[in-house]
Amino acid sequence: MNIYRSDFVETRLEALDPRFSSLVLFNAQLERLFDGCRWLEGPVWLGDQQRLLVSDIPNDRILAWDEVHGLSVFRHSAGFPNGQTRDRQGRLLTCSHRDRAVLRTEHNGKVTSLVDSHQGKSLNTPNDVVVKRDGTIWFSDPVYGLVNDYEGGRRSSLQAPVVYRFDPADGSLQAMTTPDEVSGPNGLAFSPDESLLYVVDTGAPDDPVADRLIHVFDVVEGGRQLEGRRDFHRVNNGNADGIRVDEVGNVWSSAGNGVHCIAPDGTLLGRIATPRLVSNLCFGGVHGNRLFLCSWDTVYSIHVNTRGLQHPALP
Repeated sequence: MNIYRSDFVETRLEALDPRFSSLVLFNAQLERLFDGCRWLEGPVWLGDQQRLLVSDIPNDRILAWDEVHGLSVFRHSAGFPNGQTRDRQGRLLTCSHRDRAVLRTEHNGKVTSLVDSHQGKSLNTPNDVVVKRDGTIWFSDPVYGLVNDYEGGRRSSLQAPVVYRFDPADGSLQAMTTPDEVSGPNGLAFSPDESLLYVVDTGAPDDPVADRLIHVFDVVEGGRQLEGRRDFHRVNNGNADGIRVDEVGNVWSSAGNGVHCIAPDGTLLGRIATPRLVSNLCFGGVHGNRLFLCSWDTVYSIHVNTRGLQHPALP
């Protein structure tokens, strides 16, 4: 049997708050799983298959990695995929720049376009996607995938950049934010009790001084409305992109110098340094305590001393 082995790289943990020490492991190292890609995004862990999927956007493919077989191509011509997650039935959801849609991979392998327009006009380029326990699908729809040919093809925007709530039960699509609240919606994550939605705002692509922040909203009216937007945290070194929440509500964010861990009160607890910037991340592994990091052209992982909040919590 050909057992896959990763490469270990120098690991640097930077604690800025005493709470960080209980969340990391002194003897866990940063591992380089594979490289040679162009721009990696959309990590999602398939626990039932014990493998990781990631989006290699400019190469228009979804890659798969597991501990035994290493790296393979899950799907060619994947629609210039970005953010990914799974729905309540375990089906893969993929944000497609090319198709300007949220795609669903059915259990038989067929790819279905779930939603590609709002009020009769094409979406921009869905970027990140999360699923609530009630089965609704929430996704960000900025214009980033429209502004050049590298990540899907240069085209015109017909919609304001917002966060949407899609209900597959009745096919309804509702804009949950406005451009005044979030000008460049990006990464999304719910708090453990789903009373809060964290939204990364990376600003308009042509704004050189965009005020890049992670915002937080209250989820109200039975999950049908957001209110009370406030600034949660500003990542200092680069900016936030993909975010995930652990079991106790800490927010783990990508950044220009690695991964930043932020307490529910907005305090930066510490950092896990990486050789290059991190665009996105997810929790996985048997216990949900392994962080997988998309770092430009490379995927790293490191075990931590907390478990990621898995959305949805499958019955």
